[in-house]
Order: sequence, then structure tokens, then C-alpha cells
Amino acid sequence: MKVLALNGSPRKNGNTAVLLEKVLSPLMEAGWETELVQIGGQKIHGCRGCQKCLEKQDERCVFDDDILNGILEKMLAADAMILGTPCYFSDMSAEMKALVDRAGYVAFVNGGLFQGKIGAAVVAAGSGGATHAFDSINHMFLMSRMLVPGSTFWNIGYGRDEKEVVSDERAMENMRHLGRAIAWLGKATAPHMASFPA
Repeated sequence: MKVLALNGSPRKNGNTAVLLEKVLSPLMEAGWETELVQIGGQKIHGCRGCQKCLEKQDERCVFDDDILNGILEKMLAADAMILGTPCYFSDMSAEMKALVDRAGYVAFVNGGLFQGKIGAAVVAAGSGGATHAFDSINHMFLMSRMLVPGSTFWNIGYGRDEKEVVSDERAMENMRHLGRAIAWLGKATAPHMASFPA
């Protein structure tokens, strides 16, 4: 099985990356194919509301001038996706918001391309506001008919300086558990995906 982790932080080796790597570790141990892709700091623009994806029904965004379609292909090929973001003004990063809006909408209007996939949100925060960012990503998962595993707490880690989140012991244990939960859920549901309710 394959899991895709997307880092929405412009800090490639920052706290969001640390959290995502911690989630991926038990999945690697369970034999999953893992990939961590950098979104933050890359060229990706917001949805323009043109409705061309609805009109064309070709599982792509009509705008092919940034990273979106390449990332969307990876999302469609994955059994599970973990979207990680830093908390900016109580919400996800601009790059992650652009990805959620465009990839989520393309998938939605093309017959629910994400349905049955596993989705987990992970948020790195310096202080407050992380729950709202966490909820925002989960909204896309839930309206896409995805499976959203729980863990020992919200999937949030606290740290301002680079890699400071490592000292958040609750977050580290939560991320390890989240990885194990995704592995378990993938194994439990894989035989039944062909009959997932549309």
C-alpha cells in the first residue's frame, strides 16, 4: 500500500516535516511505500473558480502552470494521504489551502476520486489556532467520503524554532500512533474497497 505525505510548510526541515516523518515511520515498518513531498514554498496558486474541471471531467485542473496536477496524480495513486501544515493565523498555509481547494474540487466533480482513501491532517503550531487548521483540512477529507482515523489526541504538535516540536512528547507519541492507526485501517479496509459505497 502507498501513503503520500505533503508538507505545506515553506520550512523543508521544520516542525511540520518532523511530524510527518514521525507518522511515516510506523508505516514504513509495516511495509507501506511512503513518499514525502514538499508543497510549501513551491509554485501553486489558488482556485480561480472557472469550473473547467467540471466541464472537462478529465481528473485534472485546466491550469497546468504550477505543481498542482503533478501532486494530484500522486494523491490519486495513494491509498492514504497525510496533509501537514504549519498554523498561520489559525489556519493552513497558503500553499496547502490552494492544494486543498483545487485538488479537492477536481476530485469532487470527477465522481469522488478520493472516496475510500485514508486522510489524516497534521498541524505544527507555535501557540494557538491549530485546531482550526486541523479542522479545515478534515473538512475536505470528510466531504470527499474519505476515511479519517483518530489518534491519541488531535494531530497537533507545538514548537516555534526548527525541530523544536521534537520536545513535544505528547505530539511525538500521537504521530507514532497515527501512523500505526493508518496502517491498521489500510489493512482492515483494503479487501473491501471495491464495494465502498458511492
